[in-house]
Amino acid sequence: MRFISCLILLLLSVGFSTIEAQEKTEFSFPQAAERLALLSESILKDSLLVDRQAAYVAFDSLLIHTLEQPNSFDYPFEEVQAVSIQVPLDNSFRIFTWQLFVDNNTYKYGGLIQKNTPTAALYPLNDQSAALPIYDIEYATLHPEDWYGAIYFNIQAFDSLEQKYLLFGYDGFEFFHKRKVAEVLSFDEDGAPVFGAPVFSKAAEGYPATTKNRLYLEYDASIAVRLNYDESLGVLIHDHLVQMRGQYRGQGMVNVPDGSYEGYYYKNGLWNYKAKIFDLVSEEPPRPEPVLGTTKRTLFGKSVDKKNK
Repeated sequence: MRFISCLILLLLSVGFSTIEAQEKTEFSFPQAAERLALLSESILKDSLLVDRQAAYVAFDSLLIHTLEQPNSFDYPFEEVQAVSIQVPLDNSFRIFTWQLFVDNNTYKYGGLIQKNTPTAALYPLNDQSAALPIYDIEYATLHPEDWYGAIYFNIQAFDSLEQKYLLFGYDGFEFFHKRKVAEVLSFDEDGAPVFGAPVFSKAAEGYPATTKNRLYLEYDASIAVRLNYDESLGVLIHDHLVQMRGQYRGQGMVNVPDGSYEGYYYKNGLWNYKAKIFDLVSEEPPRPEPVLGTTKRTLFGKSVDKKNK
C-alpha cells in the first residue's frame, strides 16, 4: 500500500512538471483538474499520514499554479469532488477549502480565495485555529495568514448589506467534539480578505448589547447540528444547545440540540439575536448515536445511503 501511494504521488508530481512545461504552449485545465482531484482524494482518504501530508503540499502548489493561468476563473473544477468550492451569487470571487486528517484530535485545513479579476488575485489561507485561544475565537479579526481553518459549506451574499458576505464552515476539531462557525467575509481597501466583524449582537435583559466577530458552536460529534442562513425566514438560524454527560469514559460534558432553535436577524447594520425562532420544542434532547457505530457519514455528518456506498 505504501509503495502504491508513493507511486501515485510520483506520477502526480511528474504530471505537475508536465503541466509546467506546457505553460509556454497550451495549458490544459482538464488535465490539471484531474490531477487535483486525485491529490484531493489522497488528502482525504489515504491510510498513511505521510502520504496525506505529501498530497496536501502537492495539491496546494498545483492549485496555485493552475489558478495563475489566464482565464482560470472560468473553469469550474467540477472534477475535484473532495474540495469545497463556494462562489457567491455576484461571482466576484470563489473560495476553495479542504481538510487534512492528522489524527483523532487534529485536523488541518487548507484554503485559497481567488478573485474574479483580469490578473490573478490569489490569497492562500493559512490555518492557525490551533494557535487561537478559545476566548479569542468569537472576537478576533482574522486575515489569510491567521485564518480560522474550516470547510466552508455555504456562502450567503447580501447586495443591500454593508457586510456583504456570510460564511458558514465546519471544523472537525476533535474526536468527540465538532464545531461549526459563521462569520462575515469582507475585503479591505487593498482588496485583501478579512474574516470577522463585530456584527453579531446579543443583549441580556438589563445590560447593553455586546457584539461578536463570529459565531461558533461546539457539539457532540455524533449529532448533526444546524448553523446556516434560512432564506425563507430571512434569519441566521442554529440549534439551541444544552449540556449533557457524554457516553464514553473521558468524554466529559457534551453539547447537544434540545429541539429548539435560536438565531440572528439583520437590522440597522447588525445581526441581532433572537432567543426562539420556532415555538416547537422537543420534550427531551435527542440521544446521540455511538461515535464508533457502523453508520457511514459524509464530511458534514450526513448519513450515506447504502446505494451510494
